[in-house]
Amino acid sequence: MSSKNSILSALSQSALTAHPMPVIDIDVTPQPLVETFAASLATVAGELHQHGGLAALQAKVDELMAQNLQVLSLVEGVSGNRQVPSTAHELADIDYAILAGELGVAENGAIWVSQTQHRVTPFICENLILALPEKSLVANMHQAVNQVSLAQGALGVFVAGPSKTADIEQALVVGAHGACSLQVYLY
Repeated sequence: MSSKNSILSALSQSALTAHPMPVIDIDVTPQPLVETFAASLATVAGELHQHGGLAALQAKVDELMAQNLQVLSLVEGVSGNRQVPSTAHELADIDYAILAGELGVAENGAIWVSQTQHRVTPFICENLILALPEKSLVANMHQAVNQVSLAQGALGVFVAGPSKTADIEQALVVGAHGACSLQVYLY
């Protein structure tokens, strides 16, 4: 028997017996979800726009396009000046990507985004804007994970603010390896 097989055999004999997952029953007391979400989003360097909905978002997009910035919108009802490219490499010069958020978590400001087209979109753009239905806010991650699902091979991520790192001289750097800003428009 090879050493690899002998190690695998020993591991299989020492495997722990299966135990059921614990039941986590969190009592969610009513809280002002929008205010809590706004505070949490600000903590992670994001910005919330609560008023005006998709019309306010389109006005912002029009302003960005007037500055000759490249805006890709994947949100129905909001039009940018870039079409969805055939390859992800063509996203390299996108200034703003506008995506639909499906679920917002008040306790930490995270937003669930399912990506059906180029998976790199929320990470390669200079700035990210998410459109989020106000009715999709939940209090905590326990509620959130019970509501999200993915088909096999699909991509979904919780986005919590713009890209951040603090590993260089213990200084926080925003936008080091992804979007430099995150704006969320509630509608």
